[in-house]
Amino acid sequence: MRAQEREPERGHALYTRPRYYDHAFRAHRRDVAFYAELARRARGPVLELGAGTGRITFALLKAGAQVTAVDRAPAMLERARERAERLPRAQRERLQLVQADLRSLRLRQRFSLILAPFNLLMHMYTRRDQERALAKVREHLAPSGLFAFDVLAPDLGVLRRDPARFYRCRPVFDPSDGHRYAYAEQFAYDAASQLQTVSMHFQRLDKPEIERVTQLVLRFYFPQELSALLHHNGFRVLRHEGDFAGEALDGDSESQVVVARAARSR
Repeated sequence: MRAQEREPERGHALYTRPRYYDHAFRAHRRDVAFYAELARRARGPVLELGAGTGRITFALLKAGAQVTAVDRAPAMLERARERAERLPRAQRERLQLVQADLRSLRLRQRFSLILAPFNLLMHMYTRRDQERALAKVREHLAPSGLFAFDVLAPDLGVLRRDPARFYRCRPVFDPSDGHRYAYAEQFAYDAASQLQTVSMHFQRLDKPEIERVTQLVLRFYFPQELSALLHHNGFRVLRHEGDFAGEALDGDSESQVVVARAARSR
């Protein structure tokens, strides 16, 4: 019998391996400059939701921002603390790391800029989750503050992938244990819930009997649905674009990039 491990916490197991996360997404940089520029222009403190290991956080600090970085995953925050030790003292003093779930966040502070980068809202799987999350953003947003985030744009070709097929990729290295793995992905999309489960299959190259499966679950938003969700939860959309360079959202867009304000009470 193969020694196969199916990791815990459906949809979030990727975030229990922060060193692998850092290695796997080390080249993902398109969003960093965008969020850093928003932080540079913000006249007040910045709240980063889903901060992870600090990939964007440290760019915000470099831009001069006072940053409160929140994440629900203890392992990711521990890695962020470890990395923060190498920052200049002036930057470390402007950083607060908080372990919390966005849906129940209570910081007793308002922020000039709130960020939810790198598909964070795609982990809000139900309408109740989404509404609780957006209510917490409004609760923590200063009256003239900005809320900025990105989510993947739905690609019908990708969503219709055969769930029985393994899409084989190049071997990967996992710094968590120092081993190389054969790597493949499976995709299963439920059109009713708009949830896609990505099953990431890892098989040790030197010991093929050792395998693990890590699942990532993402909730997709169609553009008009996303606009309506924000509208009905008290936000006014200022920008809804197809990438971080300001390109128009269209059928070829990989991401939806949104900047919004809290709408004025009627």
